[in-house]
Amino acid sequence: MDIIYPKEVKRASAEGNDIEMGGDTEKRNGDNNGMVYHEPLDHEPSGFLETTLARLGGSTETFMKNNSNSLKMISIFVFNGAVIGYFFGCLYYWMTYVNTPLELCSGFGSLIAFLSIIYFFLVYFFFIKKYFGSWFHRTVWRRLTNATDCCWKFPLFRWALTLAIIGGILLFLIIDSRGSEHRLISLIGLVVLLLLGFLFSKHPGRINWRSVSMGLLLQFAFGLIFIRWDTGRLALQCFSDKVSTFLGYGVDGAAFVFGDLLVREQKVFAFSTLPVIFFFSMLVEVLFFWGALQWFCQKLGELLRAATDTTVCESVIAVGNVFLGMTESVLMIKPYVAVLTPSELHVIMASGFATVSGTILASYIGFGAEPAHLVTASVMSAPAAICYAKLLLPETKRSLTAVDNIRPIVREDRSALSAATRGATNGIALILNIVANLVAFVAFIAFVNGVLGYAGDLLGNPGLNLEWILGKVFIPLCWIMGVPWEECESVGSLIGLKTVVNEFVAYQRMGEMKAQGLLSARGELIATYALCGFTNPASAGILIGAFAAMAPNQRETLSSTAVRAFFCGCGICFMTACIAALLMPEGSFG
Repeated sequence: MDIIYPKEVKRASAEGNDIEMGGDTEKRNGDNNGMVYHEPLDHEPSGFLETTLARLGGSTETFMKNNSNSLKMISIFVFNGAVIGYFFGCLYYWMTYVNTPLELCSGFGSLIAFLSIIYFFLVYFFFIKKYFGSWFHRTVWRRLTNATDCCWKFPLFRWALTLAIIGGILLFLIIDSRGSEHRLISLIGLVVLLLLGFLFSKHPGRINWRSVSMGLLLQFAFGLIFIRWDTGRLALQCFSDKVSTFLGYGVDGAAFVFGDLLVREQKVFAFSTLPVIFFFSMLVEVLFFWGALQWFCQKLGELLRAATDTTVCESVIAVGNVFLGMTESVLMIKPYVAVLTPSELHVIMASGFATVSGTILASYIGFGAEPAHLVTASVMSAPAAICYAKLLLPETKRSLTAVDNIRPIVREDRSALSAATRGATNGIALILNIVANLVAFVAFIAFVNGVLGYAGDLLGNPGLNLEWILGKVFIPLCWIMGVPWEECESVGSLIGLKTVVNEFVAYQRMGEMKAQGLLSARGELIATYALCGFTNPASAGILIGAFAAMAPNQRETLSSTAVRAFFCGCGICFMTACIAALLMPEGSFG
């Protein structure tokens, strides 16, 4: 069917490259990749507003570009004035009408804490660092680092410092455990786990002992802050609750699409938990478009590199896994996954296995687990992941995500709305990979249990399964972690149940044992920390599926690293349980 043009339109070329229309020409040629070039129309401004804008700069956009600095300053003053006005309005309302005491985790107290943190960083980055940063770096920091580097070159200084730190920790533990010396049994478990990590290290001669020792030291320091110090534990619990609440908004979107029955009442995993990935994936893409996550990665990488000598992605994941699920946290470094080294992938996977998501802590609490212990376990496992993962699989290749050579992300989108749309749709492939691997791994474990049950039935033991076998295997491990001997089999069965099935079932069973009086306060404490991790075959399938969707080129590396990372995650959880049992006084259990 031919297109009929108006009379004023005529073909000016036999090849159809030019089309004249009303005096203007639309040029179609191959040089512009099929794009149509439009010549501008002659136009004279008319009207007061249009004439005024033309005199000021041609258009509103041009005017804003020419006066961007002034408009930015005005916007900052207006925004800060609104925030301060809102703060004093809330202060007046709280002092006049609210009679409840001030709490920093809720109500007006949370606003004070939030604004204090925000304005602290604003003052630091835009005033203190800007005007005093170079002076501090030149006169104080440089001299301090030069002196430290100079001393660190001498082996005698390194050994003396190491022995002093170890001696100080041992002296503290001996004094602190007076009257309850059996707590020191957990120290045996910690030493055995570290020794096993060294014996099974893939490259023992390439171990970076700075990463290992600093990771272990940070784990112990976090234990002191968040186990022995009540204020630190409450602050961490508050922050975790806020993160969980924020991610919980993704459930609202899932409930709108799938209905409350599947999402909120039945809590079907595929409809209540996985759709949160859509929400978080969208958020990550928007933050990358704005440059916020890049900035966060750089700053956090600079901070943790000084302590543990790790790369940016390793550091970000170690911290992100404290509050986010292993699939949500990987989205934070999605652009870098394709270029990670095997050692970096190992750290990231082990960190995901060794921690739990802030979004599902409520489920564990409902089974009877103590919320403070759950949050503390995830925090302590973050530096432990760096320690133990770098012990089992040291770095042997040059990383492309170190702070000094990390490549900037090229933004694919031109607007935040475009980034949000692309982020949400990218979650489709991620969720489909997770579902596929989850079904396959759970089915395989069911098959293995079926074979064991059949074999056991022929021997008169039809209840034979992986849980029962691993429960017996873990008895020695439970004892060296500090579990009373009469409870080792019970706690070992919990660990086996968590390893074979998942931590949900293990915590549920722990709640039943607690109600039946089968666990003492100490046994419950150690079990809570040992179970606090995603080390189960289903989670392995989820993590592998997520990585495979983000970086198909890493599939072979993932398959060769996943098993080692899985056992590394188990070891990290057990290390955390040992340190918790060492630090928690007898009267503070429960």
